[in-house]
Amino acid sequence: MMDPNADANSQTSTTHEDSRGRDAEKTTIDNLENGTLFVSTPQETRESAPVGPDPNAFPDGGFQAWLCIAGGFCTIFSSFGWVNCIGVFQDYYQANQLSSYSSSSVAWIPAMESFMLFFFGLFSGRATDNFGPRWPLLFGSVLHVFGLMMVSISTEYYQIFLSQSIVSGIGTSFLFYPTIAAAGTWFKRHRALAFGIMVSGSSLGGVVLPIMVQHLIVEVGFGWAMRITAFLILGLLIFGNIAVKSRLPPVRKPFTFKEHFVPFQELPFLLLAIGSFFVYLGAFLPFNFIIVQAKEAGLQYDVANYLIPIVNAASIFGRIFPAHLGDVYGVFNVCIVFTLFSGVISLALWLPASSTAPIIVFALLYGFASGLTLAIIPALVASISDVRKLGLRVGTLYAFSSFGVLFGSPIAGAIVTAQNGRYSGLEIFCGVALLTGGVFIGLSRIKLVGLGLLVKK
Repeated sequence: MMDPNADANSQTSTTHEDSRGRDAEKTTIDNLENGTLFVSTPQETRESAPVGPDPNAFPDGGFQAWLCIAGGFCTIFSSFGWVNCIGVFQDYYQANQLSSYSSSSVAWIPAMESFMLFFFGLFSGRATDNFGPRWPLLFGSVLHVFGLMMVSISTEYYQIFLSQSIVSGIGTSFLFYPTIAAAGTWFKRHRALAFGIMVSGSSLGGVVLPIMVQHLIVEVGFGWAMRITAFLILGLLIFGNIAVKSRLPPVRKPFTFKEHFVPFQELPFLLLAIGSFFVYLGAFLPFNFIIVQAKEAGLQYDVANYLIPIVNAASIFGRIFPAHLGDVYGVFNVCIVFTLFSGVISLALWLPASSTAPIIVFALLYGFASGLTLAIIPALVASISDVRKLGLRVGTLYAFSSFGVLFGSPIAGAIVTAQNGRYSGLEIFCGVALLTGGVFIGLSRIKLVGLGLLVKK
């Protein structure tokens, strides 16, 4: 005999199952329309799967990856490479347009340009994370080229300062950080090598641009020298804007200034940032002052003018070949060794150097060692960061370090003025700053992996 209650229960159960089915179907349709896919688990839970490329699936090669590196080489040649040749302008302005100003006053021009390159990473890095590299690169290209064109018609201190240090300086920042962030999305296992190849563009720029500018000034005058250089940079930046692409789509988030302080809550990042500050406090001093120091030591004018290209030529090899060692033995390990070596030779070689041979030897060794140090710091940040936040974290670290760049050259210039034109105090300041930076980077490594010397980090 049939139980009527059982039949009613069966109908109720069927109704509930149909209702659940319709709800599930509606939810699935809604989720598909929203671009989100849900997958049932054995526990009947549903988890969202990310849309787009897997952030952790680095191709570590391929045409688009290396095209990005090639484009990045051009943008960094035009930005960081330009900043690497600012020692030429320290010497030229002191002898010409700004001869009535002290060495320390003139030093604020290259110092502020370098500061703008690094400090505005706060904004260019964040813009890259939000919008991708395309618009920041275009904005930086326009500012940089426009600033150089304005330098060509500048004669007063404030005009040179505004056009070269502020406008062009901000432009270089919007070229450098988007490039670093985009390249970091393509490589992991060979990231240090890829960064080294790309950032070597700054070294080649530091070789080509100062020689080019110095010869053009003699041939066509300062104004046209700057215009011709600006047109060269414009051509390189057109290719860079086309070639530099990120593997990952941008993730837009509302801007909050607080997020720039979050990385400093991680002790390894904080120690790395302090180390980077001291590195940049001293690292650019040979680039800025080696020409005027060499002339004070009695080097011939023609020989002294080639010291900046010598430093940058050596740094090309320092940024590529030792960078591969970072992939093999750990980026922190290699950075610490080369940073300490840069400090040692500043004290042991540059300080007592008073003739042509030791100054040239120092230029070669320092270029090689500092080339690795300056190129590999983004790889250090990438090794302790989520790649999707790389633009923000690299920009934050460099913004913190930028105050070392800002104050390093003016402090050094003031030391020279206090010593009545002698450079021993500047050289000691440079060496001690680099050694201190190496120690703090070492402390960051210890916090990450302990005291084991053979641990890869």
